[in-house]
Order: sequence, then C-alpha cells, then structure tokens
Amino acid sequence: MSGRVVAIDGPSASGKSSTARAVAEALGFAHLDSGSLYRGVTLVGLREMTRHGIPGNDPARDLTPETLLRAAEDRGLMLQPDGAGFAAYLEGEPVDDELRSARVTSRVSAISAISVVREWINTRLRAMVRAGQNVVVDGRDIGTVVFPDADLKIFLTASPEARAGRRISQRGAAIEDQDLDAEAAALAARDHADSTRTVAPLRPAEDAVHLDTTSMGFEQQVRFIVERARPIFRGDTREPSG
Repeated sequence: MSGRVVAIDGPSASGKSSTARAVAEALGFAHLDSGSLYRGVTLVGLREMTRHGIPGNDPARDLTPETLLRAAEDRGLMLQPDGAGFAAYLEGEPVDDELRSARVTSRVSAISAISVVREWINTRLRAMVRAGQNVVVDGRDIGTVVFPDADLKIFLTASPEARAGRRISQRGAAIEDQDLDAEAAALAARDHADSTRTVAPLRPAEDAVHLDTTSMGFEQQVRFIVERARPIFRGDTREPSG
C-alpha cells in the first residue's frame, strides 16, 4: 500500500514549509519537510568537524559524502512523528531549532548538491509513503525527482523582496532597508545555486500548478492549495494515516 502525496516545491523563503504544514492539517495528512533532513546532514557534518578537530567550516568540501552519511546513520539522524508532522532528531535529541541556525542555512545548499546525499534522503522519504503515509511534502525537487507521480504538484514562489522580508521576520528582527537588500541578495545566490546545480536542479514540474504568493495572505494561499487537493482525494476510500 502507498500513501497519497501533495508536492510543494519552490525557492528558499517562499513559505513552503509553513504552507505545507497548514495544508497537511486541513487535509488530515502529515507534513513531511525534506529540508529538515538536508539540514540534518549539514549539522552532522559540522559536528563531525568539531568532534575530530578538522579545520574549516565547510563539510561539503572537507568531508567525503561517505563520511557524512555514515556519521548521519551513526548519530541516528531521523524524522520522528511529531503532532501533524515530523521532527528531526539527532543523537536522540530534537534539533529543529539548531537546523534553522545561520551556520546550517549558509551551508545546506552545498550539501544538498551531493548526489549520494540526495539519494539517501529520497530513499527515506519514499519509504514513508510506501508504508501508507499520506503526506504533504515540501522541497525543491519533490514533484520532479522525489515524487514525480505525486497526486498534486504546486510550485510556490514570491518576489525576492517579499521572501527576504519573510526570512527576516522569521528571525524576529525589524525589517530595515539595508537588511532587506542583503537578505534578497543572499536568497538570489541560493536560488542560482539551486537552479543551476547538476543534480536535481530547482525547477517546476511540467504539470505543477504555479502559485505566486507575493500579494497573498497566508490563509489565502493555503485555501488555494486545499481547494485543488480536496477534489483529487474526495473519491479516496482509504483512511488518512497522517
């Protein structure tokens, strides 16, 4: 038995995770954040470098992929059920807050470009769905690579300024013009890296529904997706497992 999938892709700070979580709650599905595992592998790499006294702060450059993945398994990196979704655990402890730190955020793009890391993570995401879990999954290649047969695919985006403002607000900081410009530039660099990488570049699936949320309220964008998802799943006689 396999679960049902709503795939939500888009660039950094486009609101994928918060939107996916709300859509999952409305549908009775579980929210599956693929980015948590990429951030988790990045955090594993940073901890390994500190633990072994390796100079530098770039695990994608200074550690082999095999070392990264062996450490991730040895340290018990996993997603565990947490309410309507999943929380990342490392060494038996929840690490979601640390995964959103600046040092992880600035390095996760390089980690996510490593093909064997992507396959390691994709295998775990697919296993959850094969086990019958109904999910709303967000990421950058969910509808194109991870779940190309997803029941519904959404490509979520917003203007660079809107995304930069949201990212700053998430940190609880006031939005100043100079900070907005710097954040927008950082997001543009991340977009370029994600969309031009050789492995699973950021791009919308051919059958994805495009949703620009620049001028939309949060509840409005959630409702937009839910209204398109419900007719698809209305005839599904299986009980949601999320």
